[in-house]
Amino acid sequence: MTVIYKIVPSPLWTEAVDKGVFEGAAIDLTDGYIHFSTADQLAETAARHFAGQDNLLLVAVDADRLGDALRHEPSRGGALFPHLYGSLPLDAVLWTRPMPLGPDGSHILPDMA
Repeated sequence: MTVIYKIVPSPLWTEAVDKGVFEGAAIDLTDGYIHFSTADQLAETAARHFAGQDNLLLVAVDADRLGDALRHEPSRGGALFPHLYGSLPLDAVLWTRPMPLGPDGSHILPDMA
């Protein structure tokens, strides 16, 4: 199983659970796909795009359940990032965990096992 990750503000995730599907954050809707990161890309994604933001969740997703709508495309520095062209079905979600801010203001990544 291949696992990819999405950082989501907690209220937005609660809304998705209520709807039964995650359609993306504002940036995802603007870009036309849902941005994900691999485990190796997470720390930089959090620092670059979510610096200082509190009340975030890390959502782990089984990439194998997303089919052809998931594409790995070049982004930061040419690295391949997972992009989902469509909504995220909640049955592909493995778990969600909080991403609190540490004393230095950076996010504390949860245990991803």
